[in-house]
Amino acid sequence: MMTRMPEPRFLTLADVAEILATSVAQVRALVQRGDLRGIQIGGRGQWRVETVELEAYIQRMYDEQDRAGRAEPERTPQDH
Repeated sequence: MMTRMPEPRFLTLADVAEILATSVAQVRALVQRGDLRGIQIGGRGQWRVETVELEAYIQRMYDEQDRAGRAEPERTPQDH
């Protein structure tokens, strides 16, 4: 029987970027603006995002989208 490794508590900005399918620069901007909570660790000030904070951010984005009313996807000329 194989033992599963527990999910990491903290993610690097690169990890978060991969999960959100965006760039590290975009994730860094989200953290620096305070949209996504993160902490700086170590002498070099590397950012880490707790997995629960990432999940909370994703839920907030869904909630905001629901409040704003979901916009229809952009239509391509082929859709007309």
